[in-house]
Amino acid sequence: MNASVIRPATNADCVKVRALIFAVLDEYGLEPAPKTTDKDLDDLEGFYAGGIFDVIETPEGDIVGTVGLMPLRDEGETDAVELRKMYLKPAARGKGMGKLLLNHAIAQARALGFRRIELQTNNVLEEALGLYKKYGFAPSARAEVEKRCDQALTLAL
Repeated sequence: MNASVIRPATNADCVKVRALIFAVLDEYGLEPAPKTTDKDLDDLEGFYAGGIFDVIETPEGDIVGTVGLMPLRDEGETDAVELRKMYLKPAARGKGMGKLLLNHAIAQARALGFRRIELQTNNVLEEALGLYKKYGFAPSARAEVEKRCDQALTLAL
């Protein structure tokens, strides 16, 4: 997997991306929400305009990881972005790809001029939680979280 690359996703990737994310959610006992929380997977290019949605792809064309940055404009903010859909296939875990994706997302958020990253997660995603905490993410003051999440975290850039 050393020759894997991070590249921008297109809407042509939606089926593969959805399959990867829904499989990981199922693995952790979390329910996909295609009509609400996961509606963004129907139009990656449109939903992530102003941010990014990138994938890690092997030389064989297998998408093994995903990460998105969606600007938080609904609350009148222009300096914050939400880290969304950071998932890895089981075979890609434990190889530094989570760090690679998170480093990439942080660098992209800075390059796009954002000053804060918000995210929502669930305690069952222990590996991801550990990674976020190593990078300095702390509990967020955001009041609401999506149905399958039990906490919100934030990182000042």
